[in-house]
Amino acid sequence: MTLDRLPSKFTFILHADIAGSTALVQQDEHLAHQRIQDTFRRFSATITQYHGQVRELRGDALLAEFERASDAVSAALAFQAEQAEYNASLNDNNQPTVRVGIAMGEVVIADDTITGAGVVLAQRVEQLAAPGGVSITGAIHEALPQRMPFDQKNLGEQQIKGFDEPVRVYTVGLKQGAQLPEPTAVSKPGIAPAIRWGMITATIVLILGGGLLAWYQPWTPEFEPASVEQMAFPLPDKPSIAVLPFNNMSDDPQQEYFVDGMTEDLITDLSNLSGLFVIARNSVFAYKDKVVKVRKVAKELGVRYVMEGSVRRVGNEVRINAQLIDATTGGHLWAKRYDGSVDDVFALQDDVTQRIVAALAVELTGEEVAQRDRKDAVNTAAYDAFLQGWAYYKLGTRADLAKAKPFFEEAIRLDPGYARAQAALATIYWDAFSNDWTFELGIFASEAEAAWEEHLELAMKVPNSLAHTLNSWVMLWQERYDEAVVEAEKAVALTGNDAAAIAGLADALVLVERPDEGLKYIQDAMRLDPYHPPGYLTILGAAKFGMENYDEAAATFERAVKRNPDNELPRIYLAAVYGHLGRIDDGEAIIESTNFLRATRGRPALSLRPAPIDSGGPFRGQIDFKAFGGKALRERVRSGLSRIPALTWQYLVAGVGIGPDGHEVKGATKIDTATAKAFHNRGVVFIDTSNESEWKKGHIPGAVNLPYYLDDTDPTEPWYQQATLSKIVDRTEEFVLVYCERDPSWCNVSFPAAKAVAWGLQKVYWYNSGVLGWREAGYPVEQGK
Repeated sequence: MTLDRLPSKFTFILHADIAGSTALVQQDEHLAHQRIQDTFRRFSATITQYHGQVRELRGDALLAEFERASDAVSAALAFQAEQAEYNASLNDNNQPTVRVGIAMGEVVIADDTITGAGVVLAQRVEQLAAPGGVSITGAIHEALPQRMPFDQKNLGEQQIKGFDEPVRVYTVGLKQGAQLPEPTAVSKPGIAPAIRWGMITATIVLILGGGLLAWYQPWTPEFEPASVEQMAFPLPDKPSIAVLPFNNMSDDPQQEYFVDGMTEDLITDLSNLSGLFVIARNSVFAYKDKVVKVRKVAKELGVRYVMEGSVRRVGNEVRINAQLIDATTGGHLWAKRYDGSVDDVFALQDDVTQRIVAALAVELTGEEVAQRDRKDAVNTAAYDAFLQGWAYYKLGTRADLAKAKPFFEEAIRLDPGYARAQAALATIYWDAFSNDWTFELGIFASEAEAAWEEHLELAMKVPNSLAHTLNSWVMLWQERYDEAVVEAEKAVALTGNDAAAIAGLADALVLVERPDEGLKYIQDAMRLDPYHPPGYLTILGAAKFGMENYDEAAATFERAVKRNPDNELPRIYLAAVYGHLGRIDDGEAIIESTNFLRATRGRPALSLRPAPIDSGGPFRGQIDFKAFGGKALRERVRSGLSRIPALTWQYLVAGVGIGPDGHEVKGATKIDTATAKAFHNRGVVFIDTSNESEWKKGHIPGAVNLPYYLDDTDPTEPWYQQATLSKIVDRTEEFVLVYCERDPSWCNVSFPAAKAVAWGLQKVYWYNSGVLGWREAGYPVEQGK
């Protein structure tokens, strides 16, 4: 296999398709296919007449190239005029109407077909054309001689899918009363005059604009190799590759799931090979729907080779274009077009994998050869259903998991032995069970538990990474830590480049108190997936925490919280680290902000103490320390958290119940109404912790409202926490806490009093009879603000 660059050049690309072909086929399939084929035969003849070359002719689409822009536009307009007459002669509604798009750019030529950004742009521009119309890019507009009898309408800059910068688009037609020029002689080899004129014009525009004009220029022929020295990561000691998301060239955007699924399966197949270093799906999909330079991808991901391509699916027919590029030289190792049906998709994927193996001289182990040869013959309809479910599943939200479920169920109905679908469905039920999302699935927690157990058992009959990873999670939850490590190791053994499986193994190792090993694996996972999920940071921080490297652990957990502020686990870890570092105020702040998030979701504040029998007690948010692994790790987390006041105030509360006489608070003084009146007469500050709506109905005159329970999800609103209380009273100042809703049985200000003591305030008094006792004693009450 030669590493020489495959032929490439700058050319004018014409892309055409049949508008509304599906409706024509539904009317009369045989007649529609006959007329579409006849249409493209005639269009091909016109293209040849105008010195163009048809590169692809398939189903309901055509791709051609020209040396001159004027020839491409003339051919398109000549054919459209002919097709209009043809359709007018038909005596039924089965009339093929063509859309045409024309663009200019560099293309790679292989197997008599062309690929490249210019092809994608022509196809996207064609979709902006009206049925029977022709659309062109601004570059084509600049390249057309002014003498040509073309009527061009500027559609302005269009934001075209897959291109970062907007593209100026024009519609083009023949001027009224004008005639198309006859085809001219074929240009001599070299740069066509129209291309040369377009380049000169573009250069003048750039000079006049001071080089500041930022718009898409597909005629720029430069390829700047990626510098190994400037890469974000050192190149691995084996061939490294990133498989970019393939472009969906189908007219139907609903086929996106199929195209993405094919990309992911190629990544998975390559990940199974120990001789390759393959960037994870999560990171390469960061480039989805973007036209990016190979050099940029290689530099940011730290790889030498980049694979890109496109997929077009029409019904059961599939066309795949793929190319492999050496980013350090710009050389194309190979480029190939594949045509077949959906039933052939596994064979097509396998051929691509084998070509990469051959091009990069990768040696397969005996097991890898056997694994490739025994690739499951999955029912293709089941595979299609699985991909539709997978498109929702990978989004990860509770709503999307509910949408994925019926697709996985359909895949299993079509192919009960489809282990990957069984594993995916088991994972949905597990996520619903472990995250309390069963409501979205319309089942009870017990049903979810039974369902994941059933589907996991079926999935484990055929070894697959997802099933072993899920089994590892389950065993961690069951505190079977050593077995969890074994299952995670099996997942990694099946797909050595699977970043998620490697991260799962790292997590299991950390939880069984082997943080040194866990650190190595999570770093490997992050290298395979540079744009890794925030959960990887939590595992990395936990490894450093297990090694008692608290400074680095704090920095890592801070990044994890910043990337996913809704996740409680890194927040609790971070508070524990702050406790060990003596950063008590920081620990208090992170717990208080976590409690705020919990309150907005109707959940109780975090607590270190077990919940009392009385469910109305303050400790219902007890932290589940099973999430932190073995006994030594749990104690290390608990030790750090025990230094944070927001988690220790509960130990100051004695007694149960929430009535006026239910609690006592160590370090604070409970006072009666007469004492409260005496304090009020002396000007002592009163702080009412009732909700604002209750406070407005009636409060002790002059009392400051600082709600203990949130009735507003606005974090800028003041509520009862250390930072807000310290703005009202200092540590040595006397103050009285009061709280009372309308129902006297709910009056309870012992919790705010205990928190104040834990925060270090020295003269805390609490008046539990509240505004009700104050009014009953005949003292005046204020209303409103």
